[in-house]
Amino acid sequence: MQLRYGFRLYPQAGQRTALAKAFGCARVVYNDALRARETARSEGLPFPKTGELSTALITEAKKTPERVWLGEVSAVVLQQSLRDLDAAYKNFFDGLKAKRPRMGAPRFKSKRDTRQSVRFTANARWSITTGGKLRLPKIGDIKVKWSRDLPSEPSSVTVIKDASGRYFASFVVETAKEPLPESAAEVGIDLGLTHFAVLSDGTKIDNPRFLRRAERRLRKAQQALARKAKGANNRKKAVAKVACAHAKVADARRDFVHKLSAQIIRENQAVYVEDLCVKGLARTRLAKSVHDAGWAQFTAMLAYKAARHGRTLGKLDRWFPSSKLCSACGAVAQPMPLNVRKWECPCGALHDRDVNAAVNILAAGRVERLNACGGTVRPAA
Repeated sequence: MQLRYGFRLYPQAGQRTALAKAFGCARVVYNDALRARETARSEGLPFPKTGELSTALITEAKKTPERVWLGEVSAVVLQQSLRDLDAAYKNFFDGLKAKRPRMGAPRFKSKRDTRQSVRFTANARWSITTGGKLRLPKIGDIKVKWSRDLPSEPSSVTVIKDASGRYFASFVVETAKEPLPESAAEVGIDLGLTHFAVLSDGTKIDNPRFLRRAERRLRKAQQALARKAKGANNRKKAVAKVACAHAKVADARRDFVHKLSAQIIRENQAVYVEDLCVKGLARTRLAKSVHDAGWAQFTAMLAYKAARHGRTLGKLDRWFPSSKLCSACGAVAQPMPLNVRKWECPCGALHDRDVNAAVNILAAGRVERLNACGGTVRPAA
């Protein structure tokens, strides 16, 4: 399977300038290609092929005074920018055909975007030096903070600059699956806001609320930004401070989710979760808390770690009544508001709402796993 390994980069001043040129040239080629295709669409002409765009917007454009500076960066970076546009169009059309979740049409890139990136493939002849530096064509040897070894020879590297001004190298590597020893344990997980996750064995994992905890620091940084005059250097510094504060929140959340998902996959042979509609929940009054929780990121990490380590991950239908289904008798209770955390079934069973939901998710996941014909997931009364 293919995995991405990310490492922090520390380019020098001249290398940052060269990377800025690469970001800008890739963005210009992307926008020129998008403009050419949109013009052809509006005039009723067929879309120009990638080869035609490469010749017109890269090879021939370098010979003109307006685009002569395209020759200052690696040609592979510009070619990959065209391939990125092809991928954006493919995803857009596949969404219209219901082959994947719907996505918007490709949009023009701006130099003020919070994320800038360029990709180098093997054709660019980039390499990792014996001293552990990343050697990029027309940029130089960049210092890398290696936190682990790469499992195999990477096929490409993407250099990314985020909103806070940090640089990262993302390597794509082919790695073999690493099955973990067989385990008899299985677990159902109920995701929530009061507790981030409640396991079917009764374990409750507190919600860290990283964004809520950082709100005071973020508010002060954003207030300082609002007082700065537009176009001033102090405003640019204030923008960087706000971006750094948000980056700390995102990094802390990602670290928490990585560790928790790794622990759950390591300890259980099968994991079952609900397929939550995060986009729908993010349109409610709980939007900030839903985004702060990071449920989608957590389930995505569970999925790839389960595939890598030979575990089973099952997702239940989002309409499965896990909270109001009695795990003892199978009766379905009346709808309950969110403030009801404990309830009693007519059969006499007293339930903790979240633990009962996790137990039901585990039972339903087992039924779906064993029933290849797709029978009902509710346990029999």
